[in-house]
Amino acid sequence: MTSTGDPAADTGALDAAFAETVRRTGASIGALYLLGPDEQVLCMDVLCGAPADFAAPWTRVPLAAPAPVADAVREERMVWLGSQEQMARSYPRTAMALPYPLALVAAPVTGVRCWGTLLLMWPATRPPHMTRREQGHIASSCRRLARLLEEAFEHGKPLPRGGPPRVLPTSTGHRLATQAMAAADFAERLPGGSCALDLQGHFTYLSDSACDLLGRSAGQLLGTLPWQSLRWLDEPPYEERYRAAVISREPVAFTACRPPDRWLDFHLYPDASGISVRIVPTGAQSLPWSAPHQLPDTTPPARAGRLYQLTHLAAALTEVVGVQDVVDLVADQIMPAFSAQGLVLSTAEAGRLRITGHRGYDPEIIERLDGLSLDTSFTPAGRAMDSGTPEFFSDTEEMRRASPEAPRISDKQAWAFLPLIISGRPVGICILSYDRPHVFPAEERAVMASLAGLIAQALDRARLYDTKHELAHGLQQALLPRALPVVAGLRVAARYLPATRGMDIGGDFYDVLRLGDNAAAAVIGDVQGHNVAAAALMGQVRTGVHAHAALGTAPGSVLSRTNRLLIDLAPDLFTSCLYAHFDFVGGRVTLASAGHPPPLLRLPGHGTRPLDVTPGPLLGIDPDAEFPGTEIPLTPGLMLAFYTDGLIETPGVDLDDAIAGLAGLLTQADDRDLDRLVDDLLDKARTTGQRTDDIALLVLRHGGDEPATRAGRAATVADHGADGAGAADGVARTGSAGGRRDPHRRTGGTPPRGRHGTPGEPGAG
Repeated sequence: MTSTGDPAADTGALDAAFAETVRRTGASIGALYLLGPDEQVLCMDVLCGAPADFAAPWTRVPLAAPAPVADAVREERMVWLGSQEQMARSYPRTAMALPYPLALVAAPVTGVRCWGTLLLMWPATRPPHMTRREQGHIASSCRRLARLLEEAFEHGKPLPRGGPPRVLPTSTGHRLATQAMAAADFAERLPGGSCALDLQGHFTYLSDSACDLLGRSAGQLLGTLPWQSLRWLDEPPYEERYRAAVISREPVAFTACRPPDRWLDFHLYPDASGISVRIVPTGAQSLPWSAPHQLPDTTPPARAGRLYQLTHLAAALTEVVGVQDVVDLVADQIMPAFSAQGLVLSTAEAGRLRITGHRGYDPEIIERLDGLSLDTSFTPAGRAMDSGTPEFFSDTEEMRRASPEAPRISDKQAWAFLPLIISGRPVGICILSYDRPHVFPAEERAVMASLAGLIAQALDRARLYDTKHELAHGLQQALLPRALPVVAGLRVAARYLPATRGMDIGGDFYDVLRLGDNAAAAVIGDVQGHNVAAAALMGQVRTGVHAHAALGTAPGSVLSRTNRLLIDLAPDLFTSCLYAHFDFVGGRVTLASAGHPPPLLRLPGHGTRPLDVTPGPLLGIDPDAEFPGTEIPLTPGLMLAFYTDGLIETPGVDLDDAIAGLAGLLTQADDRDLDRLVDDLLDKARTTGQRTDDIALLVLRHGGDEPATRAGRAATVADHGADGAGAADGVARTGSAGGRRDPHRRTGGTPPRGRHGTPGEPGAG
């Protein structure tokens, strides 16, 4: 079965189901967000009950953002906010951008997979609690939407994601002409003036009395926005009242002065189809909610919508971390806010402009623009950075007069060059461009200039963070083993996952040591902290353990000597450590612990249990500490799992229960492929979300019954996509297959066997 190829046919069923959901739930506003192709951004696909420009700041929401629509997908739950107060407590950034009395729910649209989020909003007059029946209706609607999305995908026509949202009209029912005329006569008989606005704010009806009070004819006003056709209403507080009526669906009122001195009271009554407005002259007694005054008639102030966008974007810029986060935020939120089609974000490095991010340009154009000198005259960028003043070009003719060569670079028709300046120091430039000529009003220029300062601050912080992160991450990767050694009779797989908060580094480490032909050692540890000092100390601990283990020292003595080394270094950081010595000739494993979580022991036919290893104190505390050894038989099929506390510590969960849960997962795991076992273990332990601690996991299996493997038989980057398996979940991997190394997966194994099973003989595999 194939699709019709008609986009309307592909979206019609989805739009109808979405509109029916909004109607049945009684919501005043609804929106459907779909995950973008990279599944890192939620894109608004359909909107109902509000104009598109209201939703401009939220058309693209990063999945990691602290927002209800993102949490619904990320945490796979329905997010209900019954009041503005609850929203302010749970989502202060969202509440700051939506300061209206309302209730909302964000529910994941999930079927075979998660497609996105359904967002519904109600006036604050609805009950602050959602009943089980309402929750069931919304969940059922989400499943229906998911089925429609899956059917479209299966028919080879997945719905487009990432473009501007479709705005569905609100059904108001059919009215006969005679009824319309009767309604108009009714409005004319009322005292004062009557008019109507649609949800976008345009005049759709004006009585004769309203035209008299406003001082304009119906022909001059119909189809226009009040704050554009009536300049004396062009003040943010008045548009804000209109926005409040649309979003909250509650009546609002304000008083305004029609020049020179006539005060008028406006009463707005909204519903799902638009707003009815009553206009009456202000009486001798002023209304309690009004504080009438007239702003100086100079440059028109910024629109209320722009002010909210600026507030929202400013809050978002305070949360970005790295340079790529800044680029993504500018592209995903600032570009749509100003209806731009192109972006070039450059940083000043060594006297040149290096492009750090772009949208809407061919790679050949970016290559031509990358590396221009700071004083370039090829484009206005150099002049704007030198003066620190934004430059705006509404069409190619204006650009040609300033920089004759610039219009020929691309097919763009209008540009805004926004220098990024901090304390007089240029850090870069942000260029927004348009596919058609674009006039830049004074208010838009002011908002862009304000945002440029915020972008500059965010970009400077992000560059500093990226520099520190690269140094620390490079240090940590250099200290972790690049590959695990080949140990006869022992199969090994390991993973490291950095914390998702902080500097994305930590002090967890592991290693496997080959001690001649008949012995091996394994170690895992956790240095306190998640910073450069922790990573550096981790390297010192690992080196100390390695040096003492290579001498054939007993496990307890290895930890004792490493402990004294740390005390001599006086790092003011403590370290937990678990060390195991494998004696293949004697058939035993000896373990010693320095305050580390107990290893898990799995035996064929006996399940999995925590191994009772008598722990000593943490390393770096007591120079005379002792670390007793625990010995167990090294039997065929024996499996040991070493891990750090980041894998088991969860707020509100007892530590023993968490260890028992991990043991249960290991019991059920298939041990034929240790790499898959480790990945499944981490996945089922729910380590793919936000992590406040890093995680190390080392699994070792002894026995001669498993098939021979080569050392470092790790999946390459190509096996996990362009960025490797760690791209989405932060899993550190290394491998050597195909000559390419995936730096986060470590595996070791039995040496390859030849045709007759002789270790190391050619012809294996």
